[in-house]
Amino acid sequence: MPHGNRGIILLEALVALAILGSAAVALVTLSAAAVRLEARDRGDEREMVEADRVLAASTLLTRAELDQRIGRHTIGEFAVNVQRPEHGLYRVSVGPADTPVAEYLVTVVYRPDDGGAP
Repeated sequence: MPHGNRGIILLEALVALAILGSAAVALVTLSAAAVRLEARDRGDEREMVEADRVLAASTLLTRAELDQRIGRHTIGEFAVNVQRPEHGLYRVSVGPADTPVAEYLVTVVYRPDDGGAP
Protein backbone atom coordinates (compact mmCIF):
# COMPACT_ATOMS: atom_id res chain seq x y z
CA MET A 1 0.00 0.00 0.00
CA PRO A 2 1.53 3.36 -0.98
CA HIS A 3 2.44 5.74 1.83
CA GLY A 4 -0.14 8.41 0.75
CA ASN A 5 -3.09 5.99 1.03
CA ARG A 6 -2.36 5.31 4.71
CA GLY A 7 -2.88 8.98 5.52
CA ILE A 8 -6.20 9.04 3.68
CA ILE A 9 -7.37 5.87 5.44
CA LEU A 10 -6.46 7.41 8.81
CA LEU A 11 -8.35 10.59 7.91
CA GLU A 12 -11.41 8.56 6.86
CA ALA A 13 -11.29 6.62 10.13
CA LEU A 14 -11.14 9.87 12.14
CA VAL A 15 -14.11 11.33 10.22
CA ALA A 16 -16.08 8.11 10.78
CA LEU A 17 -15.30 8.24 14.53
CA ALA A 18 -16.38 11.90 14.69
CA ILE A 19 -19.68 11.05 12.97
CA LEU A 20 -20.28 8.09 15.30
CA GLY A 21 -19.43 10.25 18.34
CA SER A 22 -21.88 12.94 17.23
CA ALA A 23 -24.59 10.34 16.70
CA ALA A 24 -23.94 8.88 20.17
CA VAL A 25 -24.20 12.32 21.81
CA ALA A 26 -27.47 12.99 19.97
CA LEU A 27 -28.85 9.60 21.05
CA VAL A 28 -27.98 10.20 24.71
CA THR A 29 -29.53 13.69 24.57
CA LEU A 30 -32.75 12.36 23.03
CA SER A 31 -32.93 9.54 25.59
CA ALA A 32 -32.59 11.99 28.48
CA ALA A 33 -35.31 14.19 27.00
CA ALA A 34 -37.61 11.18 26.59
CA VAL A 35 -37.12 10.20 30.24
CA ARG A 36 -37.95 13.76 31.38
CA LEU A 37 -41.07 13.87 29.21
CA GLU A 38 -42.25 10.49 30.48
CA ALA A 39 -41.89 11.64 34.10
CA ARG A 40 -43.81 14.84 33.32
CA ASP A 41 -46.55 12.87 31.57
CA ARG A 42 -46.87 10.54 34.55
CA GLY A 43 -47.35 13.56 36.82
CA ASP A 44 -49.94 15.04 34.44
CA GLU A 45 -51.81 11.75 34.33
CA ARG A 46 -51.87 11.54 38.13
CA GLU A 47 -53.22 15.09 38.28
CA MET A 48 -55.98 14.29 35.78
CA VAL A 49 -57.02 11.20 37.77
CA GLU A 50 -57.33 13.35 40.90
CA ALA A 51 -59.27 16.01 38.97
CA ASP A 52 -61.62 13.30 37.71
CA ARG A 53 -62.26 12.17 41.29
CA VAL A 54 -63.14 15.72 42.33
CA LEU A 55 -65.45 16.11 39.32
CA ALA A 56 -67.15 12.78 39.99
CA ALA A 57 -67.77 13.72 43.62
CA SER A 58 -69.17 17.09 42.52
CA THR A 59 -71.61 15.48 40.09
CA LEU A 60 -73.08 13.38 42.91
CA LEU A 61 -74.25 16.47 44.81
CA THR A 62 -77.95 17.22 45.13
CA ARG A 63 -79.61 20.29 43.68
CA ALA A 64 -79.52 22.08 47.06
CA GLU A 65 -75.83 21.25 47.51
CA LEU A 66 -75.01 22.48 44.01
CA ASP A 67 -76.95 25.70 44.66
CA GLN A 68 -74.82 26.28 47.77
CA ARG A 69 -71.64 25.77 45.75
CA ILE A 70 -72.38 28.10 42.82
CA GLY A 71 -69.18 29.99 42.05
CA ARG A 72 -65.52 29.09 42.25
CA HIS A 73 -64.23 27.14 45.25
CA THR A 74 -60.85 25.61 46.02
CA ILE A 75 -60.72 21.93 46.91
CA GLY A 76 -57.16 20.85 47.60
CA GLU A 77 -55.03 21.65 44.56
CA PHE A 78 -58.08 22.17 42.33
CA ALA A 79 -60.62 24.88 41.73
CA VAL A 80 -64.21 23.73 41.22
CA ASN A 81 -66.47 26.14 39.40
CA VAL A 82 -70.23 25.52 39.58
CA GLN A 83 -72.53 27.55 37.33
CA ARG A 84 -76.24 27.31 36.61
CA PRO A 85 -76.70 28.34 32.95
CA GLU A 86 -80.37 27.26 32.94
CA HIS A 87 -82.94 26.21 35.49
CA GLY A 88 -82.11 22.65 36.55
CA LEU A 89 -78.78 22.50 34.67
CA TYR A 90 -75.44 22.91 36.40
CA ARG A 91 -72.09 23.29 34.65
CA VAL A 92 -69.30 21.90 36.82
CA SER A 93 -65.65 22.40 35.89
CA VAL A 94 -62.41 21.39 37.60
CA GLY A 95 -59.09 23.10 36.96
CA PRO A 96 -55.87 24.06 38.68
CA ALA A 97 -56.38 26.27 41.73
CA ASP A 98 -53.55 28.61 40.75
CA THR A 99 -54.85 29.38 37.23
CA PRO A 100 -58.34 30.90 37.23
CA VAL A 101 -59.17 30.43 33.53
CA ALA A 102 -57.83 26.92 32.93
CA GLU A 103 -60.19 23.94 33.08
CA TYR A 104 -59.13 20.30 33.03
CA LEU A 105 -62.56 18.69 33.01
CA VAL A 106 -66.11 19.99 32.46
CA THR A 107 -69.52 18.38 32.68
CA VAL A 108 -73.17 19.41 32.84
CA VAL A 109 -75.59 17.77 35.26
CA TYR A 110 -79.36 18.01 35.48
CA ARG A 111 -81.20 18.23 38.79
CA PRO A 112 -85.00 18.41 38.66
CA ASP A 113 -86.97 20.88 40.77
CA ASP A 114 -88.39 18.22 43.07
CA GLY A 115 -84.97 17.70 44.70
CA GLY A 116 -84.80 14.16 43.30
CA ALA A 117 -81.77 11.98 43.59
CA PRO A 118 -78.82 12.75 41.31
